[in-house]
Amino acid sequence: MLKRISVSHLRQGMYIHEFCGSWMGRAFWRPKFLLDDSDDLRRILVSGADEVWIDISKGIDVAGTSTGEPPEQVAAETDAHLRCVEKNPAKRSSATLEDEVKRASKFCYQSKDAVLAMFSEVRMGQAIDIEYVGKLVEEIADSVTRNPDALISLARLKSSDEYTYMHSIAVCALMIALARQLRLSEELVREAGVAGLLHDIGKLKIPDAILNKPGKLTEAEFSAIRHHPSEGAKLLKGSEKISELVLDVCLHHHEKVDGSGYPDNLKGDEISLFAKMGAVCDVYDAITSSRPYKDAWSPAEAVRKMAEWSKGHFDQNVFDAFVKSVGIYPTGSLVRLQSGRLGVVTDQHPTSLLMPKVHACKHQATDIS
Repeated sequence: MLKRISVSHLRQGMYIHEFCGSWMGRAFWRPKFLLDDSDDLRRILVSGADEVWIDISKGIDVAGTSTGEPPEQVAAETDAHLRCVEKNPAKRSSATLEDEVKRASKFCYQSKDAVLAMFSEVRMGQAIDIEYVGKLVEEIADSVTRNPDALISLARLKSSDEYTYMHSIAVCALMIALARQLRLSEELVREAGVAGLLHDIGKLKIPDAILNKPGKLTEAEFSAIRHHPSEGAKLLKGSEKISELVLDVCLHHHEKVDGSGYPDNLKGDEISLFAKMGAVCDVYDAITSSRPYKDAWSPAEAVRKMAEWSKGHFDQNVFDAFVKSVGIYPTGSLVRLQSGRLGVVTDQHPTSLLMPKVHACKHQATDIS
């Protein structure tokens, strides 16, 4: 039996089923394990994690019968939250997904080497070519205008050696779509795109052996990863024409509204709108991407998980706008139909997030996990 509890109620002997957050499990060898090490307990308590799921059939329960939330209650709360944002989804564009995937595939192929070269130059201490970044953001914005699902879906299909590049492309596209959903000016939409493209540039200072390590991180390695926002801000400060908005997103996209994020433990209104946007977009692409240390979640599963975390992690208005921009069942999601058959979401409904267009799969799996 699963139960969601505050980390303050964690005790040795509990079985951790899942961390309520996108990055916390990175500090441990496995996402599911028996908490039998006092050092692991200490690391969790000081990590900034808020809640965890424990499996009381495999470990001890919390003291008292009223502490913790069962899965049924959490699921009901999540459903209610998503129903509240169901109305008035993002305006869908006229280009079909198939047509825009062809354009976006060509764009990704043509720009990959150039962007990798630019990031390599930054790694070597050279300034960012902001004019090239601007042109790239314009192309991404044009693709998002034609069909926002194409480029975002393609960007999920990334290998380990191109993760930083494709993650940057995906977050750029997500930031642009979210900025438009928030009805920001086109100038700020472009700035949001630049911020998304450069938000994780600090990871260029972290060895690939740490970023792609499949096993448990040491405390020093985990600390290095948590310093990437500060390292990124240092890199950007050395480049001309980088706005304060872009710097802020780079530095603060891992802050959480309850103050448990990093590097500055900002909370609530201390976090800028664009940093709050960056937090949502960064997490969504990260958890829908396969990494050496974890499997990807489906887009629909990612939205539900983020809805579970949204109260303490994300700004509620920003997260709700994000859900409207990508859908409750984002394009590419595998869903089970009322008939029991499996289907793939191929497009969003123009007026309802709960009724996407679905293509039924010809070959049905006997079970999905």
